[in-house]
Amino acid sequence: MRLDKFLKVSRLIKRRTVANEACDAGRVTVNGKVAKASVNVKAGDIIEIQFGTRNVKVEVLQIQETTKKEDAKEMFRYL
Repeated sequence: MRLDKFLKVSRLIKRRTVANEACDAGRVTVNGKVAKASVNVKAGDIIEIQFGTRNVKVEVLQIQETTKKEDAKEMFRYL
């Protein structure tokens, strides 16, 4: 699954366009490397997102094309 779509489906970022902009600005890394929005994400990957002064680091647990709001938290875990 594409990185920008995963960020939206997992509810880490609310909109896919915002996820796309964050990737273009270099604020998202996958496994320690700056990632573009088109990078494929798989279970076990470590994603780090910079929100201003705050960093969010998560591990991908599972990939789903669509999910309910309540189930979105099961797609990743905070590190």
